[in-house]
Amino acid sequence: MIKYLLGAVLALAIIGGAFDFESDDYSWKLIINKEEAFYSVTNGAKRIYKIAKDLIPGSEISDSSSIILEED
Repeated sequence: MIKYLLGAVLALAIIGGAFDFESDDYSWKLIINKEEAFYSVTNGAKRIYKIAKDLIPGSEISDSSSIILEED
């Protein structure tokens, strides 16, 4: 379960453009932009939550649980 969660976080960060790749004659560099990674993961999580919330409108799960998301 944790593997899938980490895979989803990594996929959201990659899609959001949080990784840059630079190379020269002697080395390769993978640069991670932490702010962009955080933004893309939180934005993706909000979208996934909204989609899941719309799919389960009348179930007991959506009525008994609450997740608070702050939007800037």
